[in-house]
Parts: sequence; C-alpha cells; structure tokens
Amino acid sequence: MSLAEYELHERLDRLSSASADRDILVTLAVPPQESIGEARQPVETDYAEASQLDDQSFPEPLTDALETVRSELNEYDTIPEDGLAIYAGAPDGDLITAVFDDPPVPVEESIYDHANEFDLAPLEGVTEPESTHGLLVVERGGAALGVLDDDGVEPIERFDSTVPGKSSAGGQSAARFERDRDRQKREFFDEVADRAERAFLGDDPVDGLLLGGTTGTVETFQEDAELDHRLEDRVVGEFAVEYATQQGLRQLAEKGQDAIDERDRDAVRGALERFFEGVRDDEPPVAYGREAVDDALEYDAVETLLLSTALEGEALQEFGDRTESQGGDTVVVPDDFPDGNRFADAFDGVGALLRFPID
Repeated sequence: MSLAEYELHERLDRLSSASADRDILVTLAVPPQESIGEARQPVETDYAEASQLDDQSFPEPLTDALETVRSELNEYDTIPEDGLAIYAGAPDGDLITAVFDDPPVPVEESIYDHANEFDLAPLEGVTEPESTHGLLVVERGGAALGVLDDDGVEPIERFDSTVPGKSSAGGQSAARFERDRDRQKREFFDEVADRAERAFLGDDPVDGLLLGGTTGTVETFQEDAELDHRLEDRVVGEFAVEYATQQGLRQLAEKGQDAIDERDRDAVRGALERFFEGVRDDEPPVAYGREAVDDALEYDAVETLLLSTALEGEALQEFGDRTESQGGDTVVVPDDFPDGNRFADAFDGVGALLRFPID
C-alpha cells in the first residue's frame, strides 16, 4: 500500500466511523457540471438562518460545521474537474473536516445534507487499496494473459502455439524434427514474453506476476524466454495450471492469492528486519522519530521510509512526498502483528533506512 492510498483510506475510515446523536454532520458533494454559485446557495441559506440568534433549529455544532463548509467553498472559483466533496462536523466535540477536490472517483450527483452520519455515497466507488497482478499461463498448445485486481480476473488475450507435438520417427529425421521443434518453441516463448511486456508494463505496470502452466512447460518458459527483467523481478511464483484459457487464468489467480499475500507481508517484514538490525548494529544506517527522519530527508539520505498504520496519515504525507521526490520508497507497516506493534510503540511509528549515515 502506498502512503497516498493509506492516507486516503485513513480519512475515509475516520469519516465512516463518525456518528452523532443529532443531525450536525454536514455533507456537500458537487458534480463537475454544477456551478460554484449553485453549490454555495444552500449552504449560505442555512448558515444565514443558523446565524440568527433567535433560531433554535440549528445547534451550535451544526452552525460551526456550516461555517467550515462555507469557508472551504470560498477557496474555489470553479468546481474541480472531477467534482468536489466536503465533510465537516464535530461528532465528539472535535471538528472533523475533509475536503476531496481531486476525488478518487468522480462525483456524479449533488448531495447537501446534515445528518447524524456523513454521507459517503459520492466516494462509494473507492475500495481498499488495489494491487494489480499479471496472469500468464503457458502450455504447449498456447498461452493466455490476464490481470488480477480487486474486481477479479480480467482476461486480456489468448493465442495458440504452432509448436508441434513430439515425433515418433527415429534416426536423422527425428533429430532434425526435434531441432525444428526446439526452435519453434523458443520463438513461441519469445512471442509470449513480448506480449507480456506490452500487456503488463504499460502506463500502469502490474505489481506482480503469476506464472502458470503445465508441468515442465512453465519452468522451461521461465528459463528460456527473454522475459523483460522488470517482469522477472515481479514474479511471485509458478503454479500448475492445465489449460491456457479463461478458466485457467481464474485457477492461476486462486492458486496464487496466498503467495501474493505472503509476498506483501514478507516485504514489510524484510524492511522491518533491516531497520531493527540497523538500530542494533548501526548497519545499515537508520533514523527513527520524526525529527531524525526529517533531518535525514534534509540530506537526501532516505532510501526507504517506514510509517506505522497507527499514525495519522495526513500528518505524515509530507514525509512520503519528500521521500518519493528523492527516489526513495515508502513502506506502510501494519501495527497488528508483534514487530509492527513494536515499531509503533518503541520508535513512534516513524523510521527510515538510509543510503548513508548522517550525524
């Protein structure tokens, strides 16, 4: 999960868990085709009414929420390209404000409401942070490519192989046949690798690659094919799949899911293990705590930033942005396992693996 995804879902979780015993939580959603004047009109009307000292229909928390939404709206001359969603209210006495002017899904309808919960329907298309994995099944008769994401398996293409079956002839003819067959098999594997590169390394490259196929074929493919090194680095595992069909792609996705989950956990555990080693042995160099990590960022020294899910995402977005701008990576560390909890408690949930030590 990237820091931006974590921060988005932290905000959504906070909004979805907010509730009050009165209708004091304000939701405003504005689609892009609506004018800023149309968006302001109902808020201004209610705020003007709420500001009247003799009007008891607007409790003070609602008045404060309306004033916040009104103030946020005044920052805009036009509605952003994908719409605008503003949430404000104090369910437990502390004001919550969330503004989505670059929403993760376009706002499709107008909503203005004050209720005991926020209306998150404008953002209901947002799911848990999504990862995408390429699916590649190779068998003697052909190959199939697809993508696995949070919506399931999406086939991309299937194509046949022209590699003949084994010959029963003997002598020189058999040897020549096998040479031709090996050549055709290598050409077929190279074609599969080329199509995989085009399918999986475009503008939105996959996070991982699952390889499936009949026994022996998938291993031979990985050994002999000129698979792009970026895809080789993303291979999660090889799995026995009988047919290069849509059903075969689904079978590969099902068999590979545990490996995907384990790889994600291993990436976090590996980063934490290196971090703890650095704390103990000064190698690799590390920094921990907000002040020390901030100093490391000043020197462009952060290779990998570690942030705990126990922290507020919005407050730490700057660290993530600065790390990314320096070519570093960010690892979000869940606090629901022992080492993750230790990282959150002992190191304030902020740490970094450094390119070089700093004083």
